[in-house]
Amino acid sequence: MNGWPARILLLAALFSWPVQAHDAPQDQRLPVIGPAPDFNLISQDGARVSLRDFRGKVVAVTFIYASCTDICPMLTANMANVQDKLGSAFGPRVAFVSITVDPEHDTPEVLKQYAQDFGADLDGWAFLTGDPTIIREVGRKYGMFARKVAEGNVDHTFLTSLIDPIGTLRVQYLGVRFDLEEFRGDLLSLLDESK
Repeated sequence: MNGWPARILLLAALFSWPVQAHDAPQDQRLPVIGPAPDFNLISQDGARVSLRDFRGKVVAVTFIYASCTDICPMLTANMANVQDKLGSAFGPRVAFVSITVDPEHDTPEVLKQYAQDFGADLDGWAFLTGDPTIIREVGRKYGMFARKVAEGNVDHTFLTSLIDPIGTLRVQYLGVRFDLEEFRGDLLSLLDESK
């Protein structure tokens, strides 16, 4: 996926959004894709969590699984790096949500350990699991597809979605090699819009 644009707005005929590259100049607002798909899942603490719970915050939604040994740890580590650079905005004004694509194995306890392994600040970062059918539907609505392969691995789309404080999907990054400073800048620009 290295050849793909770092940021994309989702997606083609398979999905429900049109694909187009995002190259908004710094002085322009980020594009609007549409209402972000809601979810109602279970956190690493066993609590029910929905997208509505994050109203008023900028939210980054990713899809991972805890037993992944290559790309998911890279994405989570990158997110943890950005978390640290956001300082006091992280938690009260910016939140991260990581949804498992392997809910059969990723119990709340497994996800809590995964979060701790990466230094995730759980005051601003939720790791979510739930019924496999519901997880698949949430993934599909965001444009993410997953399938089980050999040895318990899960092939899935690496997609990070940015949602503004009123619940509108604004930008989606495909892959894990997107520019982290650009990503942090986009989070902050969505915060600025809401002032």
